[in-house]
Amino acid sequence: MEAGTMQQLSFLPGEMTPGERSLIQRALKTLDRHLHEPGVAFTSTRAAREWLILNMAGLEREEFRVLYLNNQNQLIAGETLFTGTINRTEVHPREVIKRALYHNAAAVVLAHNHPSGEVTPSKADRLITERLVQALGLVDIRVPDHLIVGGNQAFSFAEHGLL
Repeated sequence: MEAGTMQQLSFLPGEMTPGERSLIQRALKTLDRHLHEPGVAFTSTRAAREWLILNMAGLEREEFRVLYLNNQNQLIAGETLFTGTINRTEVHPREVIKRALYHNAAAVVLAHNHPSGEVTPSKADRLITERLVQALGLVDIRVPDHLIVGGNQAFSFAEHGLL
């Protein structure tokens, strides 16, 4: 689990006691370990959303992450490909494709965060999503969703008919 996870929980209201912090930290480590076990399936947007909120909420800089899935939507791997500033990150489709092929992924879930907490996709978000879906499609890699995480919520391109 990333070192900054407790700092990422800053979006939670109120103060936490040391015992509460310890309990949450242990729970997050356990969840993270189980989600990285071979065969864990992201069979719904909800599952991916919850996992990404836990892992990305409260980040201070924008990050672009990719979850690599097999044909059964089971997690092969997940990684941060690009890190940017407080309000943008540059995404290179070539690198996304290269890593997806490296992992032999049948599908990828794209995700990035908005440190501001606003999850509405920008014009740039929509354009890069279109480019990635087209580029990945050329090598037969599906994109079931692109999620934008902000605070304790996430926007799903799939649920809003934008894929």
